[in-house]
Amino acid sequence: MDIIERYLEAVAAQLPTEDREDIVAELRDLILSRVEAREEELGRALTDDEKEAILHEIGHPLIVAARYRKGPDSLIGPELFPYWLFGAKAGLIVIAAVQALGLLIAVLGAPADFGRAISQAFHGFFSGALTLLGALTLAGAIWEYYGIKPTWLTKWRVRDLSAFGLADPAKWGASMAGTDKAKAEWLPRDAKVWGLRGQTPPAAEALWSLIGGGVFVLWWIGALHIPGLHNFGMRGGDVVVTAAPIWGVLFAPILAWAVAGIAVDVTGLFWPHAERLRALLKIPVAAAGLWLGWRLFQADSWFTLAQGDQTAPIEGRPTHLSMEALGAINDAGRGVIDTAMTLSTVLSWVLAALMLGLAVDILRQMWRVTIARD
Repeated sequence: MDIIERYLEAVAAQLPTEDREDIVAELRDLILSRVEAREEELGRALTDDEKEAILHEIGHPLIVAARYRKGPDSLIGPELFPYWLFGAKAGLIVIAAVQALGLLIAVLGAPADFGRAISQAFHGFFSGALTLLGALTLAGAIWEYYGIKPTWLTKWRVRDLSAFGLADPAKWGASMAGTDKAKAEWLPRDAKVWGLRGQTPPAAEALWSLIGGGVFVLWWIGALHIPGLHNFGMRGGDVVVTAAPIWGVLFAPILAWAVAGIAVDVTGLFWPHAERLRALLKIPVAAAGLWLGWRLFQADSWFTLAQGDQTAPIEGRPTHLSMEALGAINDAGRGVIDTAMTLSTVLSWVLAALMLGLAVDILRQMWRVTIARD
C-alpha cells in the first residue's frame, strides 16, 4: 500500500462514518498538492522518506482526525476542570478520613497487627480513590459532551465563596495549630450562628453532599469496599463482625434517607436562591434521620463479634449513655467481650450525638424558613 494511502486509512479510522469520505478526499487533495509542489521543485519523484516528511508536517493521524471531529476536544474542559479538581480533592479527604478512622480502630484493637492494618488502609484508600476519580471523570465527560451547564457554573455569588477556602490544606493546618489569627483567617469574619450568612453556600454544600453522600451510598449498596470492617485482628486471633438483622430491615429506609439528603442539597446547584425551599425539604429529611436513630436504639443488637467460640453483641441502649459507662472504658480489657462493651458505649454516644444534631438541625431549618428571602 502506498504510504499516503496508509496514512489516510489511519486518519479515516478515527473519523465518523457519515463524514469520512468527504474528509479523506479533502485531506488527500491537500497531501497530493504538497507532494506535487515538492516534486516540481526537485524535478523528480519523491521517495517514501520524503513523502513521510510531508505527512509529519501535516500531523499525526490522531491529531489530524481530532481537527475534524465534532464535539469537545477533551473529557473535562478548562471551564469544568476546576470544579472536577475541587470535587476530587474534597472526595479524597473524605476517603482518607474514613480509612484513618478504620486504621485507628484496627490499631487500638490489635497493636501487633499494625503492618496489616496499614496495608488494608492503603488498599482501601486507593480503591476508593480510583472509584471516586472514575465517577467524577465519567460525570464530567457526560456534561462536557452534551454541553450541560448547571446553574452553579454560571450563577454564583461572591458571598458564597468563603466555603471553598476550607479546601486549602495550609489553612487547615494553621487552624489546627490553634492560633487566633489562623482561626480568624479560616472562619469567615461575618459568619453567624443562626443567620443565613453562617450557612454553607448552596453550591459548596451540594458538592460536599454529593461527595460524602455518594461515598456512603456506594459503600452502603456494596459498590465500594472498605477493608477491615467485617473482620479485624485482636490478641487471641481474628474477630469476625456480623451485622444484626436490624440493618437488613432498615437497608432500604437508610438508602432512601441518604439519597433524599443528597437530592435536597443538590437543589442548591440548580436553585441557589431557593433558601426557604431547601429548608422546608431538609426538615422531613432530618425527621426521618431521627426516626432511623430511634429504630436503631430499639434494636436488641447492632453487631456481633465472634472470636473462636466467644461471641459478644454490640448493643445500643440508653444505659450506655452515662458517665459511668464512659468511665468503664478506661478499665476495659482487650478481650472480645470488653471490646464489644466499649464499642457499644462509643457507638451509643455517637448515635445520640447524631440524633441531637438532627433535632437541632430541624429547629435551625425552621428558623431559616422564617427569615429566608427567596
